[in-house]
Amino acid sequence: MDNAEAVPVGEAGSHGLAIEQSPVGAGAAEAARREVGEHGVVDIVRAEATERLEAAAQLTAPVHADRVARLRAEAAVLLRFLDGHGTP
Repeated sequence: MDNAEAVPVGEAGSHGLAIEQSPVGAGAAEAARREVGEHGVVDIVRAEATERLEAAAQLTAPVHADRVARLRAEAAVLLRFLDGHGTP
């Protein structure tokens, strides 16, 4: 969630400034983080679960059985978080 709330570098406003225009002092280059609402969180969790299930489906060799089980278990945890918010 921290990554989802991060401000893209282009929006931070300090890129490409001349040295004399650069922010100075502690916290001068800080930018307010974006707020992710409940629907945004649900979308992110759904995408993470889907990503894990798709990765598990692509790992067909028996040598990857442990990785497949771990990916499916992680997806199941994420999907439980979505209970009441719809399913992927």
